[in-house]
Amino acid sequence: MRRVIRGSAVLVLVAGGLFGVASGQGTKGPLPFVDSDGTIHFPGRVRDEWVHLGSWGSADLNSADPGQHDVYTQPESLEAYRKTGKFPDGAVLVKEVRKIESAYMTTGPVTWAGDEVLWFVLIKDAEGRFPGNDNWGEGWGWALFNAGATEKNASANFRADCLGCHIPARETDWIYVQGYPSLRAVHEQSAHE
Repeated sequence: MRRVIRGSAVLVLVAGGLFGVASGQGTKGPLPFVDSDGTIHFPGRVRDEWVHLGSWGSADLNSADPGQHDVYTQPESLEAYRKTGKFPDGAVLVKEVRKIESAYMTTGPVTWAGDEVLWFVLIKDAEGRFPGNDNWGEGWGWALFNAGATEKNASANFRADCLGCHIPARETDWIYVQGYPSLRAVHEQSAHE
């Protein structure tokens, strides 16, 4: 009987910790997909298991970041955002960038997402866990994974490799909320309150 009680206590502690992360309460504990030194790992099957927040597209092949951009997060992170207007500690956002394919079809000229180019990963760090790590800052962990090489973060320093594209979104916690229908309504509502 004593073993069952200990097991139940562990389950309650683990569930409580998960609730704290999902509800936005800081825990100063581990973050998902992150080693103790701040190394960020690719989350895996986001297209199959996470919520699609929205898409961006740039058909200009001469732009800095051409392609089809699809952005995902965990269902619990979206729910927390809907309640508070902020991503909770431990939330993960993943942007998949794909090449643009095009053709003329019966509906006219069309484009669609082609092969993967890269994955961009953000992990919310409200606690400032990794002050000496060059891929952590401004409240987030930042990572880039090239297609076919998702075992290693290609970013050496988020300020040089990632932040520049997010400067216009500084006021919305570095996230372009206007491009994500699930976030935009919450953001617009909180801005009017």
